[in-house]
Amino acid sequence: MSRVRPVPGGRAAEVAPERVPGWVERFAQRHGAVDVRVSERRVVITAADGATASFATRGGTSIEEVLDKLVEPRRIGLVLVRLGGHSVGVAFGGKVEVSATDRKQVHGRIRAGGWSQQRFARRREGQARVALQAAADDVARVLVPRLAELDGVVLGGDRQALDVLRNDRRLADVFRMAEERVLDVPEPRRTVLDEAAERARAVEIVIQDTRATGSAADRMDTGEGA
Repeated sequence: MSRVRPVPGGRAAEVAPERVPGWVERFAQRHGAVDVRVSERRVVITAADGATASFATRGGTSIEEVLDKLVEPRRIGLVLVRLGGHSVGVAFGGKVEVSATDRKQVHGRIRAGGWSQQRFARRREGQARVALQAAADDVARVLVPRLAELDGVVLGGDRQALDVLRNDRRLADVFRMAEERVLDVPEPRRTVLDEAAERARAVEIVIQDTRATGSAADRMDTGEGA
C-alpha cells in the first residue's frame, strides 16, 4: 500500500523504486498512450486523456537509464524534527547505519490569560529553543562530517522546526542537499527513523488529471491498488 498525500492540483504517492516501471505501465493502461519527457532533474509523463505523472530523477538521460538509477542503493541523510523531539541518521539501502535520537520537554500551550500565561509562554519558548538547539547539534555531529558520503538528504516532521534548523549556518550544506519533499512523521523515535529510512528509498510521483477524483481507478493511479 503506497502512501498518498494531497498536493495542489492532484496527489502524490510514494512508490518503491523497483515498482516504478510497473506503476508507469498501469498509468498508461488507465489513461491511454503516454508521452515521456526526461529533463535533467525530472520525468514528466503525459497521457492521452491529459493526466500527468512526474517524479524527480536520480540521474540518466533516457527513461530506461532513469529507471535503472532509481533502484541503485543510496546513502541518505535523515533529519526528523518535531518540537521537543528529533531523530537524525544515515541510511543505506533503507537500513539505518548510524543515528541519534533525543527528546526534550516542551510544555503545551495554555488558554489562561494574564501574567501567568506570559510566564508560561516564556518558559515554553525557552524549552523549545533548547530542544531545537539539541536537534541542530545532533545534525551537525551526525551528518555534517559524513556529507561527502551522502547521495542526498530527506527531511521529515514539522516544517517550522525544520526552518529553525535551516537557519543554523553549520547545517547549510545539509539543507542544500535536501529533497523538496518533507515526510509526515509522528514524534521522532528510533522506530520512526527506521520507517523513514525505508520511505526515503521511495520515489514520490505527483499525479494530476482532469477527471473527478475519488474513484477506485483514481486510487489505483497512486499505486494503492498495485
